[in-house]
Amino acid sequence: MKAIPYLNDLVRFKSPSQESNIQVSDYVQNLLNQLDFQTERIEYQDKNDVTKVNIIGKKGTGRGGLAYFGHTDVVPALNWFTSDFGPYDPTQIDDRIYGRGSCDMKGSVACMIAAVEKFQTEELKAPLYITCTADEEVGFIGASEVAEKSELYKEMVENEAFGLIGEPTMLQIVHAHKGIFGFNAVSKGKAAHSSSGEGLNANLAMIPFLVDMKQIHDETLSDEKWLNHDFDPPHINWNIGINDFNQARNITSPQSVCTVYFRPMPGQIPEILYERVVNSAEKHGLSVTLEVKGGPFFTDPESEYVQAMIELAGCEKSITVAYGTDGSIFTKLKNKVVCGPGSILQAHKNDEWISLDQLQKGTDFYSKLIRYFCQ
Repeated sequence: MKAIPYLNDLVRFKSPSQESNIQVSDYVQNLLNQLDFQTERIEYQDKNDVTKVNIIGKKGTGRGGLAYFGHTDVVPALNWFTSDFGPYDPTQIDDRIYGRGSCDMKGSVACMIAAVEKFQTEELKAPLYITCTADEEVGFIGASEVAEKSELYKEMVENEAFGLIGEPTMLQIVHAHKGIFGFNAVSKGKAAHSSSGEGLNANLAMIPFLVDMKQIHDETLSDEKWLNHDFDPPHINWNIGINDFNQARNITSPQSVCTVYFRPMPGQIPEILYERVVNSAEKHGLSVTLEVKGGPFFTDPESEYVQAMIELAGCEKSITVAYGTDGSIFTKLKNKVVCGPGSILQAHKNDEWISLDQLQKGTDFYSKLIRYFCQ
């Protein structure tokens, strides 16, 4: 199976989002060059001054075509399920290949590369684009760099290429997913021995702010304007976290932090909720920082593109999913869906794997799409 050696190579590159993905990106770029792709490389420094790389490739000429999007970063591999082999040592057991990123989503990238092998450039009547981003797992940062700076991405948009985000869907066609919206609220105090009366406990200002956050949380579970029954679950998952980082009970906390992460859905305006957050923070003397923002993904399920993809995939209908993808950022592409091998239920787990069956089916399906949209 052609995808297996590519997947094994990709998994061996340790590329959690906290570290650089230079080496795996070099590998992808070299592969694409060998396969007669014109490539574009976009580097940037993340907030910790770690170098990250996006690779964009184009094979063939003309208008339209197929634009595939994957990512090369993975989540950290903590508490790996076995000591027999590590998370970056791809290992086949029966009909599964285990390894961090095997499912999310180096397996998908491997399938697309294996599919491309079957096509000579002169056979293509429309272009094939392959984009591999960084930092998808921490807020679609690499995708934002591509959308802002890539000349090939601008070309995809102008030429109305058909977008394919290859996240794991068990090869079902996804026409919509939730977005992401996350912020931090910080209360400042003064540390002192609690018996002295000299300190200022930062939690005192945080408590009324948390009451307001709880009120919003409850509203999003019951108010129809924050529900969308096309999704499961149908609410935005207003997730509240708190931490004062205090190391002892007899110290007044100098800082208290509230984090909120939620998932807006198509047709909703999350800025309405965020404005309430900002107003509450100002009222109680807190500072707020918006950390991550990506809109929901939606393509009309009745559109010609979605209907064509349903027929090509042999599905009864397209579906929605609760997780997010780089598709939140690539909004200028008129036609796009999410579809890739593997199950999202295996993503991010301490025994992440993808089945050989899905790798074969993924390669076959991507080959079918290249023939349909590029030949």
